[in-house]
Amino acid sequence: MILSTRSSLALAATLGAFALNAHAVSPAGDNITYDVDDETFEGYFSSAEGEARGTVLIIHDWVGLTDYERRRADMIAERGFDAFAVDLYGQGNRPDTVEDRKAETARLYEDRERMRELTLAGLAEARAQGAAEPTVVMGYCFGGAVVLEIARSEEADDVVGYASFHGGLATPEGQEWPDDVGPILIAHGGADESIPMSQVATLSEELEAANATYEIEVYSGAPHAFTVFGNDSYQERADKKSWSAFLDLLDEALGEAL
Repeated sequence: MILSTRSSLALAATLGAFALNAHAVSPAGDNITYDVDDETFEGYFSSAEGEARGTVLIIHDWVGLTDYERRRADMIAERGFDAFAVDLYGQGNRPDTVEDRKAETARLYEDRERMRELTLAGLAEARAQGAAEPTVVMGYCFGGAVVLEIARSEEADDVVGYASFHGGLATPEGQEWPDDVGPILIAHGGADESIPMSQVATLSEELEAANATYEIEVYSGAPHAFTVFGNDSYQERADKKSWSAFLDLLDEALGEAL
C-alpha cells in the first residue's frame, strides 16, 4: 500500500506512542456480562472520551477474549471510537490447550448460524452500552474468519467496514459475496504457514468478482499471529503497518477526526 501524505503523518504520530499504548498493563474499560438465550457471555467495552466517531467490534482469536483484545479496545478508544470486544465462547471459557482451542473453534466453524448469532449479540450489547453508530468489525486469526463470515452474511445492520488480521480467508461452500459489502482490509503475513497464499489469491478473485472495495496487505517475513504482543510470532514492523492501515480504514468508513 502506498501511503498518502496524510497517512504518512498519521503513521508517524501513531508509531511514536504505539509501544506504550500496546503494552498498557491495566485495561481502562469495563468487563460486561450479557446473556444470549440461556448462556452468559463476558465482553469488554472501552468508550471514547467525548463524542465517538463510531464503534469497532473486536472478535477474539481462538484463545478467547483476553487482555490482548482489551488492550486493542483501549487503543481504539484512544483514537476517538467506542470499542466492544465480543465473547464467542461464554463467560469463563478460555481454553488453554491446543486441543481445546481447536474444539471451541470447530464448534463455531461447523455451526455458522451460531457464529453469526453470537457475533451479532455482541454488537447488540455494544449498542445497549451506548456504543456509537456506525460500526467496523475487526478480528484476529479465528476472529478474522468470523469477520468475513459477517461480511458475507448481510445480517449486520449499520456495519460499514471489515478488517481481518492474519485470519482465515476461505469462503465456505455455498456462500457468496454480496454486491454491496463495505470496504475490507486483509492484513496477512507473507510467512504465514497456517493460511496459505492460495487463500489470499482466491479471496482477491472473489472480491473482484463482487466489485468489492478491498485492500490486501502482505507483510514479508511475518508469521501467523504477527500482531500478538509478547508471542514468538510477533513482528513489530508488520504489526505497526497493519495497525496504520486499519486506522486508515476507520477514517474511510467512520470519518476522519476534525
